[in-house]
Amino acid sequence: MTETATAAETRTPDALAAILADAPFVRLVASDDGDALAAAGTLARALRRRAVPFHVRVSRDPVPDPGDDDVAVTVGGNMGTHAIPGTGRPASVTAFAIARELGGEPDPVVALAGGVAAGSVPGTDGTGDALDAAERAGIVERRPGVSIPTADPADGLAASTLIRTPYSGDPDATGTALTGIGFHTAADGDDAADGDTGDDVDADGDAHRRLASLVAVDVAAAEGASTRAASAVERALRPYAIDGAVAPFATVGGYADVLDVLAREAPGTGVALALATEPDDDLRTAALDAWRRHGLAAHRAVDEATTGRYDGCFVARVDASPATVPTVARIVRDFRSPEPVAVAIDESSGTLAAAAIEPVGVGDAFRAVARDVGGDGWGGPARGGLEVDRDTTDPTGALAALREAL
Repeated sequence: MTETATAAETRTPDALAAILADAPFVRLVASDDGDALAAAGTLARALRRRAVPFHVRVSRDPVPDPGDDDVAVTVGGNMGTHAIPGTGRPASVTAFAIARELGGEPDPVVALAGGVAAGSVPGTDGTGDALDAAERAGIVERRPGVSIPTADPADGLAASTLIRTPYSGDPDATGTALTGIGFHTAADGDDAADGDTGDDVDADGDAHRRLASLVAVDVAAAEGASTRAASAVERALRPYAIDGAVAPFATVGGYADVLDVLAREAPGTGVALALATEPDDDLRTAALDAWRRHGLAAHRAVDEATTGRYDGCFVARVDASPATVPTVARIVRDFRSPEPVAVAIDESSGTLAAAAIEPVGVGDAFRAVARDVGGDGWGGPARGGLEVDRDTTDPTGALAALREAL
């Protein structure tokens, strides 16, 4: 974050829509999470309908750099000229309202996916308008089961970052667990293609209920599971299935998972996906491939983590890429941490990330540590990160400073 950046002015949806409608050029910069990415995509599509030129990018600490006549909007942050901070309610909810003010009907599925990525359940935290629109159009339907982006449940469950089971990160073990409850998968020889967004390979409602029960029990009973795990898994159960003709993924929650991963793992692909009204097969395949690699790597990092508990903070030392470390922190927060803040640290790259249950100024804490020990800190109220140069800064020392700052 630049030292000269100032807090943005947060306007009502109708006021910001009026500014955007007359803008010569709009620069949208989104934080690196699924909610902000969905919100930026929703706004960009609305601008395109009005023939307003725009540019979208993703940044882990978004600060727009507008030209003299440009309108700059920070999505998922509060710096720059105008902001949709995503605090209190998902940024995608506000973006959906702004897009409606700009004219036309925005895609409610993208807004719902953004809400789930922000940690909400469809119909709560302001997502009711998007859910009503999607249900009226007949493009979403709630059913038993688990929220995954693919039709093959073994593939989807193994890589999903919305859950943490004993077989997460291992497609073969996931398939074995599903076979144990009589749930048919693509690996059993079905003709369904891997990742097809049609009905799940076994479309029987009872089978989906067995699947949801299996996941709920295995999440809560897993070795090392926190007391919070049983409630954290709830947002992945009883998914809203999406009509395959209108969206690239099988469920709203699965869509959210893909967007959240892409925002960090492959932001260019994420922006392309968020902007595409009809994503082609190549884009969808690229998105799923990135999501799958990232999810499997995150779970394997959790498997191999060395953990430690401190007052108010649970630390997981991992071997993971910088893009994966924030996902590890979130998974640990939701399913492993007995403390309100989970920190993941990869000492080889000098990367730290933290995720908190409640807003506690995580990003500000990381920035303060960066000023004290060196490095680059970023983030928002409940999540953030830090990268240090291992040649000049000891990552363990940065971790100690973070614990003090929190």
